[in-house]
Amino acid sequence: WDVVLCISGTIISCENAIVVAIIFYTPAFRTPMFLLIGSLATADLLAGLGLICHFAFVYCIQSQAVNLITVGLLVSSFTASVGSLLAITIDRYLSLYNALTYYSERTVTRTYIMLILTWGVSICYGLLPVMGWNCLKEVSTCSIVKPLTKNNLIILSISFFMVFAVMLQLYVQICKIVCRHSHQIAVQRHFLATSHYVTNRKGISTLAVILGTFASCWLPFAIYCLLGDYTYPALYTYMTVLPATYNSMINPVIYAFRNQEIQKVLWTICCGCFSSTIPFRSRSPSD
Repeated sequence: WDVVLCISGTIISCENAIVVAIIFYTPAFRTPMFLLIGSLATADLLAGLGLICHFAFVYCIQSQAVNLITVGLLVSSFTASVGSLLAITIDRYLSLYNALTYYSERTVTRTYIMLILTWGVSICYGLLPVMGWNCLKEVSTCSIVKPLTKNNLIILSISFFMVFAVMLQLYVQICKIVCRHSHQIAVQRHFLATSHYVTNRKGISTLAVILGTFASCWLPFAIYCLLGDYTYPALYTYMTVLPATYNSMINPVIYAFRNQEIQKVLWTICCGCFSSTIPFRSRSPSD
C-alpha cells in the first residue's frame, strides 16, 4: 500500500508540476482564475511530494521528528487543496452572479484574501502535530492516521463536510444561474427547445462530474475518520486514503488541462515553439 501511495505521489507531482510551471512562466496567466488554479496545483504538488517523502522516510530515515514534519506537510497540502477547490467554486459563482463587475480590482483583492486565508488555515492545521498535538506519548488518543490525534482528525473531517456543503450549495446556485441564462439566450435568439435542453444538460453534467469526483474521492476517508479507531486494521485506512489522493491526480485534468488557454500552451511546448508572448483571450470562470 505504501508503494502504491508513493507511485500515486509521483504521478500527482509530475502532473501538477507541469501546471505550476505553465502558469508561472506564462505572463497571460495572471488573472484571478489562473491564480486559484495555480494554488490548487501547488497544493496538490506538495501533497504528491509529501507522499513520496513519507515513503522514503518511513523505510529509510526512521525518525519521529521527520515523521511529524512529513505528516504536517501532508495535512497542510491536502487542506490547501480542498480549500483551493472551495475558492475556485466561490470564484466561479461570483463570475456568474456579478458578471458585469467581475473584471475589477475588487476581484483581484478578493482572490488574494481567499488565497491568504486558505494557506494560512492549512499551515495552521499542518503545524498542530508538529507543535505537540500528536499521540506519540499517549497511544490511546491516536486516530486511524498516526501520529494525528482522534480530536485533530475529527476537526479536519468536520471542516471537510462544511466545505463540501458550501460547495454543493454554490454549485446548485451556479446550475440555476446557467439554466436561467441559457433560457434567456434561447428566447432572445429563437433557439430550438432541444438546443436549450442540450446546453442545460451539458452544464449540469459538467457540474455533476466536478462534485461527484470530489465527493467520491474524499467522502469515504472523511466518514471513516469519524467512525474509525486506531485499533482497526491499517488496511481500512489505506483503502480510504488512496481514493483521497486520487483527487489530487484528477484535479489537473478537470481544472487545468481542460482549459483552452492551458491547452494552447501545452501544444506549443509539444511542438517545440513555446513563446511566453503568445496572445490569449483571457476567459472568466463563467465561460
